[in-house]
Amino acid sequence: MNLNPRIDRSTPVIVQGITGRAGRLHSRLMMEYGTRIVGGVSPGSSAREVNGVPVFPTCKEAVAATGARASVLFVGAMQLLGAVQEAVAAGIRHLVTPTEGVPVYDALKARALTREAGAVWVGASTPGMAIAGEVKLGFLPDDSLRPGPLGLMSRSGTLSYEAGYRLAQRGVGTSVWVGVGGDPVKGTRFADLVPFYGADRQTEALLIIGEIGGNDEEEFAAALTAQRFAKPVFALIAGRSAPEGVTMGHAGALVHGSHGTFAAKRAALEAAGVTVFGSLNELVRGICARLR
Repeated sequence: MNLNPRIDRSTPVIVQGITGRAGRLHSRLMMEYGTRIVGGVSPGSSAREVNGVPVFPTCKEAVAATGARASVLFVGAMQLLGAVQEAVAAGIRHLVTPTEGVPVYDALKARALTREAGAVWVGASTPGMAIAGEVKLGFLPDDSLRPGPLGLMSRSGTLSYEAGYRLAQRGVGTSVWVGVGGDPVKGTRFADLVPFYGADRQTEALLIIGEIGGNDEEEFAAALTAQRFAKPVFALIAGRSAPEGVTMGHAGALVHGSHGTFAAKRAALEAAGVTVFGSLNELVRGICARLR
């Protein structure tokens, strides 16, 4: 499935759960960045507006009144599936869900639903996505968002913020940044976006920030090879020194035998032609030498 995460400053966006603390805060911050928030959804709320935009009881009414095409969902884990179903039924085709800990069965249903509808679902457990200098959906830090030629995908939110910030300070910015999320079942995985980044004219190189556990990076490496990805690709894998047998990190960071280990991921990526850095400092120096 060829997913296209590109949106722009003109894209009308609603916020589901806008009357909650996170919804109020981040809708304002997204608007200040330039995101065109046109409304919010909060079933049963008496609020008529938040941060200057109208609040509707349902997505259907919000979309009918505003023409929204994207939604950021600040709702609880147990409510997420219903909120996704409502958004897709209303015609939303771009969803970002920061909520973490979504029940696996609910996430599987949400993924099937969004893919059947041809919608892009970024999440769960994502800090969001951004077109640097244009628009952001979620809570990526503004200081890390400088327009530039580097596509960026990440499983690790905090590490990607630091990488984005350090690169931006040295003059290397990002084109399209997608935090795919840390939950075991995601709407969008690294491999899904390989065709997009390969064709995107604003992206000259690609960086993934992964972590031990799961097989996202191995799938990504296979997709690069299968699709003959021609742009430079860089990677940093978090968790190199994590002790075996200790529960830590994301719900998706599960190691099974030799699969999901740092060594397995590095080997797969390097076999696909990816430059894998051993530290954040090495990454910044290496990418700046290539792109600045």
